[in-house]
Amino acid sequence: MPSINEQPIPAARPVIGEDEIEAAVRVLRTGRVVQGPEVAAFEEEFSALVDGRHCVAVNSGTSALHLLLLAMGIGPGDEVIVPSFSFAASANAVRLVGADVVFADIEPGSFNLDPAAVEAAITPRTAAIMPVHLYGHPAAMDKIMAIAGRHKLAVVEDACQAHAAALNGTPVGAFGTGGTFSFYPTKNMHSLEGGMISTGDAEIARTLRLLRNQGMEQRYANEIVGANMRMTDVAAAVGRVQLAKLNGWTEQRIANAAYLSEHITAAGIVTPPVAEGARHIYHQYTVRVQGGDRDAVMAKLTEAGVGNAVYYPTPIHRLKPYWEPDQKAGRNWDLPETEKAAAEVVSLPVHPSLTQNDLERIVTAVNALGENL
Repeated sequence: MPSINEQPIPAARPVIGEDEIEAAVRVLRTGRVVQGPEVAAFEEEFSALVDGRHCVAVNSGTSALHLLLLAMGIGPGDEVIVPSFSFAASANAVRLVGADVVFADIEPGSFNLDPAAVEAAITPRTAAIMPVHLYGHPAAMDKIMAIAGRHKLAVVEDACQAHAAALNGTPVGAFGTGGTFSFYPTKNMHSLEGGMISTGDAEIARTLRLLRNQGMEQRYANEIVGANMRMTDVAAAVGRVQLAKLNGWTEQRIANAAYLSEHITAAGIVTPPVAEGARHIYHQYTVRVQGGDRDAVMAKLTEAGVGNAVYYPTPIHRLKPYWEPDQKAGRNWDLPETEKAAAEVVSLPVHPSLTQNDLERIVTAVNALGENL
């Protein structure tokens, strides 16, 4: 148990400080609160994070994925290759446009799509590959882009957990046809709620702007069928404040992760590896519990005042909306690394609000787990 003077260390700690509050109030006082100058400024500033690509702000990361697939023309009859070890939104967006989800297995180290599994999953109906930069570690984009090029496939990057992650100097969201980011409060930066789409294709960017705003660029001059997935100016103002702080927060996350990896020595706890050339920005610091009782490990950590969580205990292909239709169709997925990861992973606190004392408490609690492993 933590001492009487020690508070539990939360697994995540969203930041809503005076700067964010002042930005929101400033916009509220202008009376212009939806799809205005703050959104335009946020899009322009975020563009610097993705090598100057066009950026289109929307109301969530899920909307970003959904609209990007729509803008690319992906729909019924198409297949999109997706990792099952991800949040359900990755696959949901594919289903929402009427395309079929094809699940591929992950690499054991990065928890991201295995390029060999991607290549093996390609069929004549494959239209796109959706790598997810899970936990903030970039997927093997060099290999995935090469596969996409050989087979003339689009690439949709789900970078919702990976703001400012990079591979060999190229930021995520700047590799594929388009990239998507989430600004949910627990992400490395947030806008209370919101999302962003990056693309190097000006026509796709224009289509996205139409789709998010009822198909209109000019009021009542609808060009296509669209939706209301706009970002508010209040959210954009908060996002701009957070974006200005992102670099410092990211460096602190990387430093916190380095400390944990250096000092966690418990047998049976595998700390997260980082691929060569990868900039891992640690949305989550995710370890594996190998050869032991994960539930007991989590209970001990909680008892010691160390927040922890499992992302994700059930792979997407085993969730009801996917499992039941696939079973009826006689479709079974062979995803051994996905199943293993779902049974072993635990995420520990790594957020930039951690103090040195917090880091030491986390290490002490993890290293004391020997009897449960």
